[in-house]
Amino acid sequence: MGADSDRSLAGRNVVITGAAGGIGSALAGRFAGAGARVALLDLDGEAAEALAGELRSAGSEALGRGCDVTSLADVRAAIDFVCGHWGGVDVLVANAGITHLSPFRDTEVDVLRRVMEVNFFGAVHCAQAALESLVSRRGRIVVLSSVAGFAPLATRTGYAASKHALHGFFESLRVELHATGVTVTMVCPFFVRTAIGDHALGGDGGAPRVARTQTGRSMEPEQLADQIYRATAARRRLLLASGGARLARLLSRLAPALYERIMRRRLAADV
Repeated sequence: MGADSDRSLAGRNVVITGAAGGIGSALAGRFAGAGARVALLDLDGEAAEALAGELRSAGSEALGRGCDVTSLADVRAAIDFVCGHWGGVDVLVANAGITHLSPFRDTEVDVLRRVMEVNFFGAVHCAQAALESLVSRRGRIVVLSSVAGFAPLATRTGYAASKHALHGFFESLRVELHATGVTVTMVCPFFVRTAIGDHALGGDGGAPRVARTQTGRSMEPEQLADQIYRATAARRRLLLASGGARLARLLSRLAPALYERIMRRRLAADV
């Protein structure tokens, strides 16, 4: 896919949520570098506009705007803002997300609800707000899920639930939209080197009381952004973004008890 896939998204209008840092900012740079127009939405509007300004200084077309994805009205206003500038949305990247780090027995339900509001309903709000534009332009929806979207993840029950919900919703939406030409790409990375863990909620909504744990090596956001760009250009259904993600999918399906045993051993201190 090299130059041909780059050309396929040049001049397209791409909306990225959670765009001010981590995977979102890496995606902004990758899509902009391929000639796409990028609209950066983030709860931190100043950071989103600052990044958009950097991209404009480098010769790209970019917009930055504050947006709380848990508010449907806020998301609709942001999508209207993008459509007012560029005429529509060709690619929606639902990237905004948070996590918690706490065993369920020590977790307040409001914490789980907050994770679900951002990770699941945030993506749903964006899809609903942009849908008519995406349909009219035979667009693409890209959803940032996780290995936790198809396999268990101890001490992050709410996070895993939100990612499982994304698969149920957007894979069903893919079927509904088949005749329109709109495609859905589900992205499932393993661990990525971002600050999401640093901002994880604890069981009471404050700082976590257990240390962040992971298995295997972290991927750099720029590596993942490149894979996502290529999967988007190719309209792929699923991106398992590393060997760890592919192995996790295989083990969780063919040997689920073994997968759970490995997780219990790796996360023993937290569980």
